[in-house]
Amino acid sequence: MTKLNELSPRAGSTKGRMRVGRGPGSGKGKTAGRGVKGQKARSGVAINAFEGGQMPLHMRMPKRGFNNIFAKDFAEVNFWRLEQAVAAGKLDPSQPVTGAALVAAGVLRREKDGVKLLAKGQLITKLDIVAYDASAAAKAAVESVGGTLTLTRPQAAAAEA
Repeated sequence: MTKLNELSPRAGSTKGRMRVGRGPGSGKGKTAGRGVKGQKARSGVAINAFEGGQMPLHMRMPKRGFNNIFAKDFAEVNFWRLEQAVAAGKLDPSQPVTGAALVAAGVLRREKDGVKLLAKGQLITKLDIVAYDASAAAKAAVESVGGTLTLTRPQAAAAEA
């Protein structure tokens, strides 16, 4: 039985690092491939976007767009994926299809901020689906096969006239 301290990689699978500055015979002696003099020939140099004092390109470009830190990230589920899970016996059509049921069935990796139902593919099985939101086509398709769709998304208050 091999011990942990006796483990080593397969022969030829790894290559030793280049040892620079070890004499002219090594091919990487004296300046060690850094050229002659200058800031980049010295150690401790980090000048990624530095342009010699000129305003760097990434700072000259205008800032664009907006990133909403309050935006919800949904786990999206299509009909074809639901049908696949039902056919494999992972989803029970008699039980409500919730986010937790989808994760347990392996349809989703995680629920994120909620499940959004999309209408890609064809829905044949009658399902009772509980989701945060659904597309208009998905709502129509679920109702056309006799299933029910319960949305947990808070509805916006009706505008009072």
